[in-house]
Amino acid sequence: MGKKTPEEFLEEARKMIGQETETKTAAYPVEYESLRRYCMMVDDTNPLFTSPEYAKETKYGEVISPPFAPFGIMPGDQSAFKIIPERPGPFLINMSQDWEWMKPIKVGDRLSYKLRLADVFMKKISIDPKAFWIVFETEFTNQNGETVCVLKNTLLSHRAPDEAGKDGE
Repeated sequence: MGKKTPEEFLEEARKMIGQETETKTAAYPVEYESLRRYCMMVDDTNPLFTSPEYAKETKYGEVISPPFAPFGIMPGDQSAFKIIPERPGPFLINMSQDWEWMKPIKVGDRLSYKLRLADVFMKKISIDPKAFWIVFETEFTNQNGETVCVLKNTLLSHRAPDEAGKDGE
């Protein structure tokens, strides 16, 4: 059998939509000092994230995590590769990330996450008329099983221009 067409890759990949990785739980609960150091590193001076005295007077009643800090529980995680579909091109680029927040993350929370293949589709780009787009969702939950945020990550996979040009477009 010859090499698969982009359309055949897409047909197989669509069957994988909805597949999830196992849920992974952070080794440690969210810690104030880690949040404070993160804020110092990224120059985020919001006292809601750094000042227990200030945060106590807010509707949250305590320090909460700044955006993007949940990434800290995912170092070196390769679990997405278990559900990434086979695709026609070897090149893979992270195109966008969208965050949706449902609940604040507080000091002491124990976060878990899992990845889900949400969508795959083909959409033309200048160097590949049949570029392959892959959308993952990472759901973060707290120790009570409540979803605190969802990260939607869109990846682009494309073929080399000489390979893509064989499609005659």
